[in-house]
Amino acid sequence: MFQDYILDTLIYIGIYGILAISLNLEAGYTRLMNFGKVAFFAIGAYASALLSIAGAPFLAGLVVGILLSAMFGFLVALPALRLRADYLAIVTLSFGEILRLFFLNEQWLTNGPMGLRGIPQPLFSVLDNNYLVFYTVMVFVFLIICYAFSEKIMNSPFGITLKAIRDDEDAVFAFGEDTFRFKVKVFIIGSAMAGISGALFAHYIAFISPDMFFPSLTFSVWTMMVIGGSANNLGVIAGAFLIQFLERGTRFIKDFADLGIEPSNLRIIIIGILLILFILYKPEGIIKERKRIL
Repeated sequence: MFQDYILDTLIYIGIYGILAISLNLEAGYTRLMNFGKVAFFAIGAYASALLSIAGAPFLAGLVVGILLSAMFGFLVALPALRLRADYLAIVTLSFGEILRLFFLNEQWLTNGPMGLRGIPQPLFSVLDNNYLVFYTVMVFVFLIICYAFSEKIMNSPFGITLKAIRDDEDAVFAFGEDTFRFKVKVFIIGSAMAGISGALFAHYIAFISPDMFFPSLTFSVWTMMVIGGSANNLGVIAGAFLIQFLERGTRFIKDFADLGIEPSNLRIIIIGILLILFILYKPEGIIKERKRIL
């Protein structure tokens, strides 16, 4: 049904829009090269799913997922954020892969490669045929909250300091600011926000497994940020819309034309070409960063 496809696509846009905003806080506004974003997405998904399967309410699982993602963000930030760009990227990428292997091998907790099935979907039995509409609205409520919260942060003195750290960390440090403390705080906030998107993802599809959390997911979110517009929250949401539209829309091409190529491969080719073109000719993305004049 076409309406269900539209709602499904909107749900994924909302979920990945939240994840893209969380990455934008770290990488776009503060230039923290987090290549392990998928790890905090996975923590939120598994924590919320495990608690819900054990009988906890959806909101309880969501809150625990947020808190655990924030806690692991803090633990990773303490050693990793003392490193410079490329080393930070390697450490966060490694953490994401270590966590995925943990979920894969600790069968007593995560059911290993078989994954967690039957994750409860909030109010599913009550809403039934209207469930997709409900979930779309709920996801976009969370997206709006995360967007408003991020905008509030970045327009505050805290956010201005983050952008100053991005532009010239040594100068900010010379003025007496503890730049490490600022970076840890924004990393925790970004990790907690990733936990929200992970929980929403898990409860929507009602099944998660370790092979859903490969590093490629992180790079997909980076693509959303780069194409949409780094350091612009509306831009990264636009990037999430474009990438999810392509990822979920190209599968229908074979119903209308035989191009002699698998839709999944065609999707990767199209997104890759788009990324190259944006980097070369429009590096500021769809919506460029708004410069604030003080």
